Amino acid sequence: MTRRNLILILAATTALSALALSAAHARDVPKVVTGFVASVLCTETFVSGLDPARVFAETSSAMPGAGLIAWALDYRVDRARKDVTVTLFGQGRSHAVYRGEGLGCYLDHGGPVAAIVLPQSEARPALLPDIAGLPVVVPQTPQLAAALDRAFAESDRSTPRNTRAVVILKDGRIIAERYAEAIGIDTPLLGFSATKSVISALAGILVRKGALKLHEPVPIAAWQQPDDARRAITLDHLLRHTAGLKLGSSLQASLASALEPVNRMKFMEPDMAAYAVSMPMASAPGAAWNYHDGNTVILAHLIRQATGGSAAHMMAFARQEVFEPLGMHNVTLEFDASGNAEGSSHLLASARDWARFGQLYLNDGVAGGKRILPEGWANYTATPTPNGWIGQGAGFWTNHGDSFGATYRTERGWPRDAFYAKGTLGQYVIVVPSQRLVIVRLGRSPNWPPEADGVFELVRDVVAATDSKGRLAGAN
Repeated sequence: MTRRNLILILAATTALSALALSAAHARDVPKVVTGFVASVLCTETFVSGLDPARVFAETSSAMPGAGLIAWALDYRVDRARKDVTVTLFGQGRSHAVYRGEGLGCYLDHGGPVAAIVLPQSEARPALLPDIAGLPVVVPQTPQLAAALDRAFAESDRSTPRNTRAVVILKDGRIIAERYAEAIGIDTPLLGFSATKSVISALAGILVRKGALKLHEPVPIAAWQQPDDARRAITLDHLLRHTAGLKLGSSLQASLASALEPVNRMKFMEPDMAAYAVSMPMASAPGAAWNYHDGNTVILAHLIRQATGGSAAHMMAFARQEVFEPLGMHNVTLEFDASGNAEGSSHLLASARDWARFGQLYLNDGVAGGKRILPEGWANYTATPTPNGWIGQGAGFWTNHGDSFGATYRTERGWPRDAFYAKGTLGQYVIVVPSQRLVIVRLGRSPNWPPEADGVFELVRDVVAATDSKGRLAGAN
């Protein structure tokens, strides 16, 4: 039996077992599955400009169990109307609609849709050196060229990597980059949960400005009854995924994960924030670590409230405080039908833009001599969360501490001081302070096994090709 067949059988068994144990949620599965597919197809067709057949094939191949039902999924892309419709076995119809430039797509659930009109972006000079329009930077040494060759190679066709982009910065300067076919320096690419790190940055800026408090209860009106345990939830709890809300888990990207309540929130609810806020407690705030997208959806709701109360206000704030100062020119943040930012997983940016975001953290929150993040915020985000076994900080994953995940990564060549934004299916923005490196890798790869996306190998190769003093191995 091949490893691929074994994985498919295990995935199917897991999915069927989960269905048997969670019959109450089984009716949600077609809508969750079609909602995910419609959302990704719409976003990557009309924002990234990719071929929908390619998007569907690469996404299906990367998700355990999805191959078992891909044949039963029917999708229709209407380029004139700019929408996507998906069904599963003819059921669970989901409809995603392109909202416009800078706003991407939303899932249309048939009810009212909040109108969002973005203000004109002001032409402010970037605080970081502007790299827009510069030609692709070829690797400057044979070692870096070999690192990119390996990152894009398909050594195991049963678990394709589908690497889409790699950008490597050393001391803020691109030393190597490469892109897959039909993807270029300006192509906005979906970061999935790397989006959480951008939302964390926006929260940090509001903490610096005094609009939000890190260790005080957050101002959610529905939680203010005297006997409501949710009154104790702080910004720090939401950033660290220790708020305790009963929404299931967002750690998997598989067919079985369609049963999690958090995915009902994302793919079936027109108002994600209202649904997340309504959930009861599963544990006391701060008592347990549980990674799920609801924490960041609520966090994005708080940011919207603190920046003026609308999606347009939130985007204007993000542009003014982060995107324009860093020279991130190809960014789209998507919102649900009610105008909530899909801050858990739906920000797109070019690979160079993602790299510039990582550079902000390498510089301890300073760009061009101006402090953007609070002093010490980068270190705070990399500080490990108790019981976060994968190595989770506050909006970033981290190799600090002695978690299972941190140990696993360092044993495979990652520097101990590395921390990173991570999105499912192989999205990484890795910050390595000791090497003055930012490594961006974007693609559509399986989450399991951990080596499938080749990122362990990529980090080892890049660190070996450089050193902490800024020299490049093999350079003349």
